[in-house]
Amino acid sequence: MKSSKQMSESVRVGIFLTMAGGFMDAYSYMCRGKVFANAQTGNIVLLGQSLAEANFHNALKYILPIITFALGVYLCQKIQLAYKNAQKLHWRQIVLAIEILFVVAIGFLSKKYDSPANMMISFVCGMQVIAFSKFHGNAYATTMCTGNLKSATTLLCKYQATGDRELRKRSFYYFFIILVFSFGAAIGALMAKLMGLASIWLVALLLCIGFLMMFQREAKNIF
Repeated sequence: MKSSKQMSESVRVGIFLTMAGGFMDAYSYMCRGKVFANAQTGNIVLLGQSLAEANFHNALKYILPIITFALGVYLCQKIQLAYKNAQKLHWRQIVLAIEILFVVAIGFLSKKYDSPANMMISFVCGMQVIAFSKFHGNAYATTMCTGNLKSATTLLCKYQATGDRELRKRSFYYFFIILVFSFGAAIGALMAKLMGLASIWLVALLLCIGFLMMFQREAKNIF
């Protein structure tokens, strides 16, 4: 008998959100000043470098996305606490609705406002990394790949040591998610060249698909 899972934790929803994550990373780099806005490790390193050089103007450039990412994480947690028992909408759908509004707004910002655009992307990614952090019990990320790569490789090593096919299967799903992220980044790079700043609206489309899929409350299998 197959167990039912929340649709928000199904791989099919994860595919669209991971594609959106890869797309946003390519978009922020190609269209918004060669910045990777999804993850904050690089910003923290560059913030430290700027402070060491007493370049406080540059430090502000890096600290603002870090702050907005943290605000996204914080708001997502508050939404989960406030709406975890909501009946009409899953709390993750509320998060996605907010993400969609921000992503649509980003497309209207000109090159003059690259910094606010990157801050908004960081905010969206901060929300998404908390709201969609697992599929069928496996921790994963839809906006970055480092943790996914670590998990995929660790599970593959354990499979080779034990012969446990379940570990091999779980490793496959992590490698699959990394491939999906790469595909989203490739599409994002292509669309950025064709559509420019407005290409971010395709991310809104991907998020809308995930939002609508979640009206199906349960997934009877992993996909």
